[in-house]
Order: sequence, then C-alpha cells, then structure tokens
Amino acid sequence: MKQVRVGNVLLGGGTIAVQSMTTVKTSDVEASVAQIVSLRDAGCDIVRVAVADEEDARALSSVCGRVGVPVVADVHFSAKLAVLAVENGADKLRINPGNIGGEREVARVADCVRAHHVPVRVGANTGSIEKEHLARYGRSAEALVLSALQNVAVLERHGVEDIVVSVKASDVPLTVEAYTLLRQRCGYPLHLGVTEAGTRRMGIVKSSVGIGSLLLAGIGETIRVSLSDDPVREVYAAHDILRACGLEKDYVEVVACPTCGRCRYDCIGMAARVEERVRTVKKRLKVAVMGCVVNGPGEAAGCDLGIAGGETYCVLMQKGRENERVSKEDAERVFFERLEALIDEK
Repeated sequence: MKQVRVGNVLLGGGTIAVQSMTTVKTSDVEASVAQIVSLRDAGCDIVRVAVADEEDARALSSVCGRVGVPVVADVHFSAKLAVLAVENGADKLRINPGNIGGEREVARVADCVRAHHVPVRVGANTGSIEKEHLARYGRSAEALVLSALQNVAVLERHGVEDIVVSVKASDVPLTVEAYTLLRQRCGYPLHLGVTEAGTRRMGIVKSSVGIGSLLLAGIGETIRVSLSDDPVREVYAAHDILRACGLEKDYVEVVACPTCGRCRYDCIGMAARVEERVRTVKKRLKVAVMGCVVNGPGEAAGCDLGIAGGETYCVLMQKGRENERVSKEDAERVFFERLEALIDEK
C-alpha cells in the first residue's frame, strides 16, 4: 500500500481520515473559513472546496493558513485553475484528467503538483465513466474501475506518484463491488464514498452500508459521507461509521434502550441528550441509558456509568455496580454530574 500525505494527514498509515466539503462559495473567505473550522471542530481531517473560477483559486491563499486542516481544491475543466489553486496553497487537488483540456494541459498540472509536492485524487463515478468503457461494460464495476485506472495512468505517464483513487456510485452494491475490484488492481490509497447518497436519513443508511462493508473488509484509507444536509452532519456520520466498525476507539459509546411499556421516565430523550453531550469527547468510556430495572443493570454491567428507570426512582450504576438510587426528578441532573466527573477524570 502506497502512503500519500495530504498536509499533515497521512493516508495509508493505518488511520482512516474523515473528509467533507464546504457548501459556500470559496471566494467568500470569511464564510469558507468559518465553515471549515466548524468541520474541523466536528472531527473532520480533510476539507474539500470547490474552485469554479480565479476568485476561488486565489482565495485559497487567505483560507488555507487559517483553518488548521488540509484543504483540497476541487477543479474541473481548467488546468489554469488547478495550477492557480496549488500555487495559492491547496494541499491536494481533485481533478479528472479527462476534462482538464488535453495532454498538454495535464502535463502542466502534473509539473505543478510535483513541484509543490501536492497529491491528486482522481477516479470515476457513474456519471463520468469513459465512453469506451461505458459502451463495452455499461454502468458496471468493471467500467468504473477501468475509467479510474485510465485517469491514474494519465497522471503516472507525467510522473505523478502521489495519487488517491475513488470509484463512486449512488447504488450501494455497485459501489461495494467497484471498490472491491479496484483494491485488487490498485495499490494507491482509496477514497470511499457513496455519491449522491441523499438526504440525512437515507444518505446515512446508504453510506453506512456501503462504506461500512468496505471498511470491515479492510478496504479504504479515507471516507466521505455525502449528505444533502449540513456538512457537519457528514462528519458526525463518518465517525459513527468508524466507531461501529471498531476503527475508532477514543470516544464515548452510548448504549441506549429502545424502551417498552415498563419505562417510566424519559429514557429516549435522555439518551439523545447524553449522546449530544459526548459526541466530540475524545475519551474511551461506555455509558448506558436503560429504560427499566429488568435488563438495565445487566446491560450496564460493562459500562463506566449507567442509569435504569424504576417506578418511583432511578438506579445509577458505576463500573457495573448499583451504587445510588435517585428520585426520577433528580436522576438526569445527578447522572450528568457523574458523567462530567468521568470526562474530567485524568
């Protein structure tokens, strides 16, 4: 596996990098900086921005130094803009060599990225399969992979070696099949994603199934969850996928009961509030919010902190042992006090 460095982030080093993309005009420097910082604070490792014109490209010189994460310039149809973006501080380029303007223009971009030691992401999605592969194989995994590797070969021909590859589709089985095939034929880091996955609900479901399946198979070095939503939610969803796959350890795991007719307190609401509080806490803890005392104590046995509801009181458990009974009115306040103490504990 080849390793590729994007700013201070190493792809192929064993840690899966989380990516997202801004939704504001890049030339609006203050808006761009604010959104990138919000993504960084949510746990994003690499942020991509659209470069649609010279104003966008030149704005990178004012953006990149203020955000604390690598910035990827997404450029299409213009070698001039690609070069300008790199010269103004982009840490990585996202291009399609096939639409950048011909061999001479590709060579121009290649010379620039080599001189500045900037990596390039190339690839294919179901809307950009090369015509000859589409005609022969249709919209298939084979066509996606051949198109992506064709783009890789163009860059390699011009001496570019720091390459990241993607093969995205909105169809989950097709995405999984394509990336599995690509891994067999390619030693570059792979950027995983289900493209145009949809709005928050279905987009998270499709991304979790697609990206999660690949990660569990050991495929992928960086991920982006694509949602028609606030990009910060993409970052949260990406980390949730990593955690569910066992690839992220320093976080607070919240075990929560689905509840039933025995529940006599606001277990569901409290679980949501606990999850929101600990979302960005980088500490290995396990917390249980359980509905009742039938299964609650047993389910919370392996947790650092747990709560289970009763008819007139709630039971608080620490390190799997029942150690406190609290009135339902005071239960949430006391639970959060115990939680804060655990978070602050050295």
